[in-house]
Amino acid sequence: MTDEHDHDHRHELYPMLSVEDALDHVLSAFGPLEPERIPILQTLGRVLAEDVYAELNIPPHANSAMDGYAVIAADAVDAGPEAPVRLRVIENLAAGYVAQQEVAPGTAIRIMTGAPIPQGADAVIRFERTADAGQEGAWVDLYYAPPVGNNIRYAGEDVRKGDLILGKGTRIRPQEVGMLASLGCSEVSVIRRPRVAILATGDELVDVDEPLGPGKIRNSNGYSNVAQVLKYGGVPIMLGIARDKVNDLTDKIRSGLTQGADLLLTSGGVSVGDFDVVKKVLVGEGEITFWRVRMKPGKPLAFGKIAAEVNGVTRTVPVLGMPGNPVSVMVSFEIFARPAILTMLGLEDTEKPMVEAVLEDEIPSKDERRHYVRVRIDRREDGYHASLTGAQGSGILTSMVKANAFAVIPEDWTHAPAGSRVKAMFFD
Repeated sequence: MTDEHDHDHRHELYPMLSVEDALDHVLSAFGPLEPERIPILQTLGRVLAEDVYAELNIPPHANSAMDGYAVIAADAVDAGPEAPVRLRVIENLAAGYVAQQEVAPGTAIRIMTGAPIPQGADAVIRFERTADAGQEGAWVDLYYAPPVGNNIRYAGEDVRKGDLILGKGTRIRPQEVGMLASLGCSEVSVIRRPRVAILATGDELVDVDEPLGPGKIRNSNGYSNVAQVLKYGGVPIMLGIARDKVNDLTDKIRSGLTQGADLLLTSGGVSVGDFDVVKKVLVGEGEITFWRVRMKPGKPLAFGKIAAEVNGVTRTVPVLGMPGNPVSVMVSFEIFARPAILTMLGLEDTEKPMVEAVLEDEIPSKDERRHYVRVRIDRREDGYHASLTGAQGSGILTSMVKANAFAVIPEDWTHAPAGSRVKAMFFD
């Protein structure tokens, strides 16, 4: 009787939340971090913290879009395949140089792509529509009547001086890096990367290069979380393993805060039946709420804030306590930590794109939780198909290795027969 009462009481301390409600609670604690100014080659994937205006036209001058001849269009108005027009070639002009002569009626300048249009010329005929008329290139025959402006890129055609080119909040891709370089911006202000402290807990854990003693397992969670933090643009602070002792766990948490963590991630010690050391330390160091989230894997979750004094200043840092099983940790990270990191990076849209896929395998009876099922998505002629990658236990990491997506099975489904159409979330 007492055991049942204690079990019920523990569950009252762990309110059951939907995934959306839990995520709203988590994201309410985060916002974009402060900006930093860095070289543009370090900005890939970062978010602009300032508007970028053009201080010059691009291109800065009219230039040739083709290798050919700069001419006066009126000179070639009668040119055609059977009736070429012959012009005198007065200069050869390479890109990066300016013509020394002006194109006058009856003359042409041989020009390379990107070279400034010479004075007097108003069209460029590409080489394929001309022929060298002899005398070591002193003459050229034109077999085409170009319109005015033919193959000319005018000054400011791409960018006009004074225009807003990249707005604050833009995520920088390779093309934005190229644009910044074109504008002469060697440095730019972006939202700094969040520092994420990662702590695995448990007496059973040993590091990757330590021997496995009786009852021990290697700390895969710490390493997978570091990789996930790097993948989504954060800076990982690896705190290692904390033993199930108050002092050790407290010291490692405080170490993460003193190293400037913007988010603390822990794995293990938050389930209803877990030892109370992790819960005791988290609550003792801050304000932490323990939840059960209506999802599988990853039902137990702790979230709140921890405070620490750093250089005489008290810092308050959000903490996300995740379950201990390897797959549960990775799923919890994707659903909760990933959008928190992206929010701190300054991104507004943190949702992963979803596709609809046909299940190739039956997913048997399930409880009233949202299931994130590890699948391999393949695209066929009739659309996407999802195949299970193996056993779905929360400790089966091989099924994550073989998967490229989660099939998301809604809470109100009792089972999912083969042939069902479900939403799927790609890992990448």
